[in-house]
Amino acid sequence: MNFKILLSAGMILCSSLLFGQVKDTTYWVSGGFVAATFSQVSLSDSWSAGGTENVAINGATGLFADYKKARSTWENSLDLGYGMINQNNQGFQKSDDKINFVTKYGYRIKEGNANWFFSGLLDFRTQFDEGFTQTEDGRDSLISKFMAPGYLTMGLGIDYKPNPKLSFNYIPLTGKFTFVNDQTLADKGAYGVDPGSKSRAELGSFLRIKYKDEVLKNVNVETRLELFSNYIKDFGTIDVNWQTTVVMKVNKVLSANLFTHLIYDKDIKTQTDEGEEARVQFKSVFGVGLAYNFGAQRAK
Repeated sequence: MNFKILLSAGMILCSSLLFGQVKDTTYWVSGGFVAATFSQVSLSDSWSAGGTENVAINGATGLFADYKKARSTWENSLDLGYGMINQNNQGFQKSDDKINFVTKYGYRIKEGNANWFFSGLLDFRTQFDEGFTQTEDGRDSLISKFMAPGYLTMGLGIDYKPNPKLSFNYIPLTGKFTFVNDQTLADKGAYGVDPGSKSRAELGSFLRIKYKDEVLKNVNVETRLELFSNYIKDFGTIDVNWQTTVVMKVNKVLSANLFTHLIYDKDIKTQTDEGEEARVQFKSVFGVGLAYNFGAQRAK
C-alpha cells in the first residue's frame, strides 16, 4: 500500500514539473496548483460521545497549458487526485482517485469574429488504483482499477466562446470509448461492455460547457458539465458528467479546496433492493492544508 501512495504522489509531482516546462512566451499561458491535506481523529477509551478514529490523506493537482496564436487556440488540462483513509486501524482504503486529461484545439471560423471556432476535443478519464466493495459475506470484491474503467471521448465540432470565462463545445459526431482492462470485470459486463469484452464504442452527440473564473479575491472556480447521448442505443437518454473545483487561497502556503463530481451513466449499474439500476452518483472532497499555486501570465 505504501508503494501505491508513493507512486501516486510521484505521478502528481512529475506531471506538475512537466506542465511547468511550458515557458512564458507570447503564445503560451500555463499554471495550476498542487495541494495536500491531512486529518486525524483520535479518541480515548473514556470518550463517551462516540465517534470513529480515522486518519485521512488527500493529494490533488490541477494543471493547465493554453496556446493562442492568430486564429488558433489549444487548451490542455490535467486533473489528478488521490486520497486514503484509515478508520479504526483497519488499514488504509481509497477515498478519492482521479485522472482526467483534456485537450481541445480550436480554429476561429471567421477572421475578426472571436467567438466561434471549429474544434477538436479529446477527453480521457480513469483512476490510479484498485477500488473494492464489500460483499454480503464480508469479503472485498474488486470493482475498479487503472483502465477499468477508462473512458475516451473524442470528436470534431463547434466551440462558442462568448467571453474568456465561458465556452460551449458541441460535437454532433462523437466517439465515446469505454475500456474495462480486467477480465473478471469484463466477464461480468461491468460498465456497459458486452460480457467478456474489454471495450465498448458508442457514437453520439456531445455537449461540454466550461466556466472558469476568479469569482472572489483568491477564490477560483472551474466547472465542467458534459452531456452525451448515444445515437444508436437509447437515444435521448443523457449521460451526465459534472465536475467542479473550488480553490480558496488563505495565504502563500495554505488553502481550502472543494471538489465535487456528479455522474449519471445508464451503463453503470448499482445493486438495489429491486435489482441493478442506473443511479445518480455524487462525490465531494473538501480539504484544508498545504498548497502551492503557480501560473504564468501571457507576455505583452
